[in-house]
Amino acid sequence: MSDYRTVGDVKIYPGVTIGKGSIIYGPAVLGQPPRRKAVGELPLVVGDNAIIRPFSTIYAGTTIGDSFQCGQGASIREDNIIGNNVSIGTNAVLEFENRLGDFCRVHSGCFLEMVTLGKYVFVGPNTVFTDDPHPMNCPRYKECGGGAIVGDFVKIGANCTFLPAVKIGKGALIGAGAVVVGDIPEMMVAAGNPAQVIKSVLALKCKINAYERPYLWPPYTDSETE
Repeated sequence: MSDYRTVGDVKIYPGVTIGKGSIIYGPAVLGQPPRRKAVGELPLVVGDNAIIRPFSTIYAGTTIGDSFQCGQGASIREDNIIGNNVSIGTNAVLEFENRLGDFCRVHSGCFLEMVTLGKYVFVGPNTVFTDDPHPMNCPRYKECGGGAIVGDFVKIGANCTFLPAVKIGKGALIGAGAVVVGDIPEMMVAAGNPAQVIKSVLALKCKINAYERPYLWPPYTDSETE
């Protein structure tokens, strides 16, 4: 008897390791081999207590930490490294070579490729990270920068677009609908198209006056002492 549970039609290829307490709801596919790779050639590792919802596909060659969960229809390709307590939303797409830190939340409808997210990063719905400055089929496009690098505790609003290789500093806040074409410093608010820095996160006000300012709660208060 396995330490995990499947519900419905779940295809699990050879070479897949699933941690104890995990639940996979079918239809779902785990360990799909990438192009030009044989079945079982690359491992897929999913940690303990995962929840994988219907219509999701996770490719071989990826490593996922404990307490992972995804919404329906998530697609996670090869060569992704995903930390602990990460949530991937409905119909989100993680292409290859993403690196997601612990406690990240990638909301529904997002697209990531070659992106690095620090810990406790929130990515709002329908956000797109680009990685190629001049598509398509340049044989050396990875040398032009790749995807964005996003620092710890960054908050990203809905419907944002990030150009290749931009760097977002720790604790920054990106307003909804922003088109980020350049680097954003730590603890700054940026918004618009193209996105511009408009103020410090520390200058934000709580609309209902429940707090002196937003983000005076964990884990954000913990980040200020790191």
